This record gives sequence, C-alpha cells and structure tokens, in this order.
Amino acid sequence: MEKKMIPKRILIIDDEENFRHMLCVILKKEHYDVETASNGEEGLKKMTLSPFDQILCDIRMPHMDGMEFLKEAQKMGIEATIIMMSAYGTIDTAIEAMKLGAYDYISKPFKPDEIILTLKKAEERERLRKENELLRKEVQKEYSFKNIISKNEKMLNLFEVIKKVAPYKSTILITGESGTGKELIAKALHYTSDRSERPFIPVNCGAIPENLLESELFGHAKGAFTDAIRTKKGLFEEADGGTLFLDEIGELPPQLQVKLLRVLQDGEIRRVGESKSIQIDVRIVAATVKDLAKEVSEGRFREDLFYRLNVLPMHLPPLRERKEDIPLLVQHFVHKYSQSMNKHVLAISPKGLEVLMNYKWYGNVRELENTIERAIVLTDGESIELENLPIEIQNFQDQIQFTTLAEENYSIKKASKFLEMNLIKKALKKTKGNHTHAARLLEISHRALLYKIKEYEIVESEL
Repeated sequence: MEKKMIPKRILIIDDEENFRHMLCVILKKEHYDVETASNGEEGLKKMTLSPFDQILCDIRMPHMDGMEFLKEAQKMGIEATIIMMSAYGTIDTAIEAMKLGAYDYISKPFKPDEIILTLKKAEERERLRKENELLRKEVQKEYSFKNIISKNEKMLNLFEVIKKVAPYKSTILITGESGTGKELIAKALHYTSDRSERPFIPVNCGAIPENLLESELFGHAKGAFTDAIRTKKGLFEEADGGTLFLDEIGELPPQLQVKLLRVLQDGEIRRVGESKSIQIDVRIVAATVKDLAKEVSEGRFREDLFYRLNVLPMHLPPLRERKEDIPLLVQHFVHKYSQSMNKHVLAISPKGLEVLMNYKWYGNVRELENTIERAIVLTDGESIELENLPIEIQNFQDQIQFTTLAEENYSIKKASKFLEMNLIKKALKKTKGNHTHAARLLEISHRALLYKIKEYEIVESEL
C-alpha cells in the first residue's frame, strides 16, 4: 500500500501579482502546497506562522528586497531551502545570494519545467542532507535483528516475530527491564521494514519536562506560548513516513495520553496553538519498564490507550535469564572497545568470565557493556583479568558462596572459617603475595598468617 506523504510547502515572495498567480498555478499542478507574499517583510511574517520546505524569492522588491530577506532569514535560523529569482540578475548577484545562504538562483523569465527541475534538485539535496545527518547519529551502519547478539531461544523467537511484523504499520509495545535493549529492537523493526529510508526518531517521554513535551511531540504555532517566536514542527511531523520510538511511555502525562490516543485513532496531529489538523503517516513503537496493565488498574494510565499500544507486545528477557549470551556479548564488547581504544585486548580470563556468568546483572546488557569498557581501559595485557573488573562484581562470587553456605549450614564456626579464608586470599592478592603487608592489612601477626595459609591450603600461585 502506497504511503500518503505530506505535500511540500512552498512560499512565493514576489511583488508582481500576475507572476505570483502564474507560479502558484504551475506549482499546484505539481501537487505543492503553495502560499504567497508580496515582499520580504510579509514573507518573514508568514514563515514565523508556518514552516515551509522551500521558498522562491524575487530580488527586487519594495519595503524589503530579496537580499535583505536572505539576511533576516539567516538570523532567524530558517531551515527552508531558499531559491532566488530575478529578471535583472548578474553572476555577481547570484554569487552574493549564495554567500547569504541561498541554495540556487534562477533568471526570469523561465519555463515551467525549469522551475520544477530546480525545486526537485533542491528536494533531493535536502533529502540527502537529512539522511547523512541521521547516519552520523547512528552508532552502526545498519540496524536489524541480525545485529542483536543472542543464541537464547526466547530472543531467537523474537527475531522471527520482528521479521513477520516489520512490514506492517501496527503499533508495537516493547517491555523489559532497563538496559535490555528495547531501543535496539525498535531500530530492528524500523530498519527491517520498508520505512527504513525514512526517519527513525527516538524520544524519551520521561526525560523531557512535562511543560515542553507536548510542543516537542506535536510542534507549536508562533505565539502559542512565551518562547514560541516562530512556528515549529514536532517530532511526529519529523518522523512522517518513518517510525517514532516513544521510550518510557509509562511516564507520559495524562493529558498527552489523550492526544496520543487521538493520533493512533485518526492519524492526525495538531500543533500547540493551532486549530487545523495535519495528516501524518507514522509508525509508533513504544517501550516501557513499567507494568502498564498494573498502571491501568491503579488509574495512572489510560485503558483505551494501553489497548491501542499493546497490539503487538514484545517482551525482552533480562540478561540473568539468558546467561548463555554472556560469553558472546563479552567477546563482542571486547572487540568493539579494543578497536575504539586502539588496544590489543583479545579475550577475558576463565576466572573473569566465571564471575561475569554468576553475576546478577540488574543493569542488564548495558551494565555488562559498561563493565567491559571499564575493564579494557584498566587492562595492560591481552586478556581481561579478575582484578580488572569492578570490586562489587569480584565480591559477588564470595557473596554467592557465603549465602549458599549459610543456607546449607547453621554453623557459625564454618561460616567464620569461610569468611576468614576469603579475606586472607584477598589480602595476599592485593599485596601481590607480600606476607608482611598482608598480615598488616588483616591485623594479625606474620606467624598467624603463615599458619592460616597452611591450614586453609591456600595456593598462592593460583591467586
């Protein structure tokens, strides 16, 4: 099914009424949305009221000529592509206009095909500019389920679901703990679909202040509030034809829940301060760490919006439930950060990996990635060793063993011995086998330390 695109908006600025009318007729036949102004001042006013994709501006006009208009447009930070027109132009005039920010220059009189070709070239250039801007922001060249590393059965089943649902516009709700990779899944859905050449726009609903969120999502008209000095497109319009990823959807304020529901029902948005609706074609992918069904039952989230979002639910298991992925992820992050830091770290030691396998990873894949990045910084050799890992992760193994011992025994004597043996091992490791320094850390005599090393059969070469 062909997507319905928003027509390109063009502003014609020219003091000749007949010329404005003629050009307006030509452009409307090509399905442009056209507005006109008789001079630069009127043009600037219209630009603050509504955004335009392209502007055709004459050079010689009363009140404010084309060159003055260009200068003012630059000051205002107007993003529209500006094409200058004149019947009295010279090469010098064209060069000056380009220096002031014009994209192109066309001499009057011109044939309809000439102006259409000029506009199409400008559109193509703007499309490429936006694509390059998006590519620079992406960490990887391509996002698809193939780039998400896993051999876990639940994750592999999820990849199959992504392949099936990606071509459709149906709304997706991704749930899972923080750090499980919800945005990666959203990107996989987008870049596996036929929307992949259009924008993927992520927005964290919990990170933007409530008083600004509505304007960010839906845009605003000039004068809609104190700082609205000009009309601005919202993220829904920016994502037209593509995907809008609403992360932390559970944080969306009640009044915006109503507006989002209207978008999902009607496919229309309305800028803050405007009465006219705008048709959009956007796929919504939402994500949350919250239990939205519980939020609904407790009155914090709209039931009708929940059912609209939950058309195709996807749940990401936490890393502690997919431990078979830890060695794969570790090797991936070792390679990634070794390259970016220009270091020759190839792997992680067996002891180091064992500790990582046993750790709970409440921060999930994100916490594991941060841990490996830190370890690469601290590693001098070709392998990440146990001591390169954060102390809380190193200690976690001892906590597991101690907890297991406490669950199986009620003996204070056995628990004390276990604790004492591990403290001696840590002291010897910290002092690199220096018995005198280790005894001082443990606050026991040198002789007592030697006796306990023998009693606990501690092999110092293995520490």
